[in-house]
Amino acid sequence: MAEDLIRYDLLVQDALRGVVRKVLTDAAREGLSGEHHFYISFRTEAPGVRMSQRLREKYPQDMTIVLQHQFWDLGVTEHSFEVGLSFSGVPERLLIPFDALSGFFDPSVQFGLKFDLNEGAEGEQAEETQPSAPAKTGPRGAGSEPAEIKPKSTGLATVQNGPKIVPALPASGKAKTDNKPEDGSEAKPEAAEKTDRDGTAEVVSLDAFRKKN
Repeated sequence: MAEDLIRYDLLVQDALRGVVRKVLTDAAREGLSGEHHFYISFRTEAPGVRMSQRLREKYPQDMTIVLQHQFWDLGVTEHSFEVGLSFSGVPERLLIPFDALSGFFDPSVQFGLKFDLNEGAEGEQAEETQPSAPAKTGPRGAGSEPAEIKPKSTGLATVQNGPKIVPALPASGKAKTDNKPEDGSEAKPEAAEKTDRDGTAEVVSLDAFRKKN
C-alpha cells in the first residue's frame, strides 16, 4: 500500500474536534438544548491546559467534567474553550485546548467521540529523529465534579490510533444523570451502562483511513 502523505487520520481527528467546537459554541450562545448535556474528558498535563494548582495536584493526568446544570461563562475560541465550574463548593476557571480532549459524550442521545492524543506526539517525535535537511541558499449553568479516567466499559470503544464514533440511539435510551456522586468519583451515565448491558451501540471504525505503521 502506498504511503499516506495526506494523513487522512489527522484530518479526521481535526474534523471531529470541530464537532465538539461547534456544539460548545452553540451551547455558549444559546444554552443547552432539551436534555443534551456533555461529559468532556481531557489530559490535564497537555500543553495549554490552565487550571488551579489544587486541581492539578488532584488530577495530574486525566479529568472529566460535566456541563449540565451548573456552569458559567462558557467561552469558545478556535483552539480552546474556557468555563467556570464549582468543585466541592469552590469555584474554578478552566481553560482546555481542543487538542487536549480525550473524549466527548452526550448521554442524552448516546453519542460519543474518543481521540488519540498519542498521534501528535508520535508525529513530533518522528520529526525530531529525522536528519536535518541540507541548508538551502537563496517560506445552562456549575459544575460538575471531575473524575479521573479509569479503564472501564462506558459504551465507547477505546481508541487505538484514531477516533471512534458511537452513533445516536433512539430517544428511549436517554440517560438520567440526576444522581451524581459528590466524592469526586467518576460518574458513569446510565445510558452508557444500558449500552453496556444491551450491547446495541455500534462502533464505526475509521481505521481504514489510518497510516499503516
